Amino acid sequence: MRPETIPIRSRQKFLWRSAVTVSLVSAFLCTAALAAIDARGPVGKWRTIDDDSGKPRAIVEIDSSDGELHGKIVKLLNQPADAPPPVCDECEGPRHGKPVLGMTVLWGLAKDGDEWTDGKILDPESGDVYDASIQLSEDGQTLKVRGYLGISLLGRTQTWQRVSTTQGEDERQG
Repeated sequence: MRPETIPIRSRQKFLWRSAVTVSLVSAFLCTAALAAIDARGPVGKWRTIDDDSGKPRAIVEIDSSDGELHGKIVKLLNQPADAPPPVCDECEGPRHGKPVLGMTVLWGLAKDGDEWTDGKILDPESGDVYDASIQLSEDGQTLKVRGYLGISLLGRTQTWQRVSTTQGEDERQG
């Protein structure tokens, strides 16, 4: 049959069914994309930003094991080429004098609703360890990292940015 010989009612049904099918497929794909972001959660690589200069400071890789999140520094950014690798001189215990690169600076975070809580975060410059919680943005591209003493009101929040796989670890932002 040629299209002009198909009754109008049949063409309308076909177009309506096509529109419904396209809508359902689109909704499924959007749901699958959001589920992928949620499934990955905060696991991945994150760019930290210096509070004073606003420049990228390090790449922290967050991983999960035994239901808890932990993060280690995998790359230092904006370091002078001639500077010696930084060590944690102010840290106490087994971290004292150890290289900052490769150091675990975030640990013990457990999922609690929309955030991960009851963890610890280390400031390698001061050697201080704080209570920590993190919360992933809806789009999965930023992470609110809160370090505090005792109660969450007594602390500060940093916003870390997800490092896309296309940026990799070789970014040289200044």
